[in-house]
Amino acid sequence: MRTHLSSIHLLCAIFFGILGVAGSQDLRGQDFAVKTNALIWATTSPNLSVEWASSQKISWDVLGAFNPWTFSDDRKMRFWAVQPGARYWLCQRFEGHFFGAHAHGGQYYGGFHKWRYDGYFVGGGISYGYAWILSPHWNLEAEVGVGYAYLWYKKSPRIPCIKCQDKEHKNYIGPTKASLSIVYVF
Repeated sequence: MRTHLSSIHLLCAIFFGILGVAGSQDLRGQDFAVKTNALIWATTSPNLSVEWASSQKISWDVLGAFNPWTFSDDRKMRFWAVQPGARYWLCQRFEGHFFGAHAHGGQYYGGFHKWRYDGYFVGGGISYGYAWILSPHWNLEAEVGVGYAYLWYKKSPRIPCIKCQDKEHKNYIGPTKASLSIVYVF
């Protein structure tokens, strides 16, 4: 579990680094946003995303999420994940339709049934979304994406057994992004 905690520290350092870089830029109104994805919160996973504009129609964002919890009967799916991306807005940034490209990576440990999985994933994809303006500073944003992920992991019975671990990998193609986010635009 020590590697999981150091991974969370790494995720925090990445966020503060991004905020530091964004804070050093000349941020004018409607150039920077902070958001959280309600769908990820529904899995009891805290998450935060920052987005900044580099032009009238281009913005960049980075999402970070983690889940450190153990549920009843020792069920768990602990993870940390980072998902950076770029967006092209059809109207102007933070408003209306957009298309995006994203990468993702992270680490996970857990399982709810017979098996435990301890591994990593990397990949990327494309997305489409829409942002509704609720007020001068608040937006509601929906986004869906599809893509690829390469997962490699150790699989073992839920009852710990070091000798029973099998190393496996999987190629995944399918949904890689789903969000319904509350956005605060600076």
